[in-house]
Amino acid sequence: MKVGIQLYSVRNALAEDPYGTLAKVADIGFKYLEAANHDADNDDGVGFGVPADKLRKSLADLGMSIVGSHINPLKLERLPAVLDYHQELGNKQIGCDTEFYPYKDMDYLKRRCDLFNKVGEMCKERGMRYYYHNHYMECQRFEEGGPTIYEMVMENTDPSLVFCELDTYWFFRGGVNPIDYIKKYKDRLVLIHQKDFPENAPQPINMYDGIVDHGKEVTREIFRDTKDPLCFTEIGTGILPIQDIINAASDAPHQEYIVLEQDFTQLPELESIKRSMDAFHKFNGIEWA
Repeated sequence: MKVGIQLYSVRNALAEDPYGTLAKVADIGFKYLEAANHDADNDDGVGFGVPADKLRKSLADLGMSIVGSHINPLKLERLPAVLDYHQELGNKQIGCDTEFYPYKDMDYLKRRCDLFNKVGEMCKERGMRYYYHNHYMECQRFEEGGPTIYEMVMENTDPSLVFCELDTYWFFRGGVNPIDYIKKYKDRLVLIHQKDFPENAPQPINMYDGIVDHGKEVTREIFRDTKDPLCFTEIGTGILPIQDIINAASDAPHQEYIVLEQDFTQLPELESIKRSMDAFHKFNGIEWA
């Protein structure tokens, strides 16, 4: 399994100097990049206003490649231009970044699943893939003993059109063991997001343990306001069972990359991803080139 970096980890540096930051990321040793475009209404690409041809040349000169990209908002009318851009880069897959589900609203959930299937079909027509990326909200259940939202999304989408980017950190923060989902959905798994949780975090690891209410809707505002920057640490320096995650994912037939991501750091961003890379070298079953 190859190791990549989610560019959201260096978003502030990229906003100031996209090409210079990519060169520094390459110098640190990362070759595989996942982008995070949070301005897809206005930007066809990776979110920093860089044209596809110039970015493609820069990546080639640096020996780097884009192996996925979050697209937000996810709109069918914008998708052709977005897919054109990413095909020019040589990127073969895109995904959602954050989804919010009104509590117990199955009609809304099914409408989103219909959208995911349509996005997947548009990607498939171009020889690309669409993947679903989770947070902890998908660990809610609409009824006691029922399936999680994540399981309902998987059940209501076509496995040939909607694949999985499984964020292990956010599943732990939703009170779910991601290894169970790695095994359950291994045929749909194409990417893993790996963050880490610090030993001295100010919140419990499970967000539903007194931070948010499992029986109420988690809105974007609640998600933002309860996301504590001190609950993130350099990957490989915290308490998550990363080697067990790698071992479990090794049986997934389409799993290609484990993508390191850190939403917040107390260090300069580039120093942070360097520290994560250094710490991550201790794990087995991975490669960097």
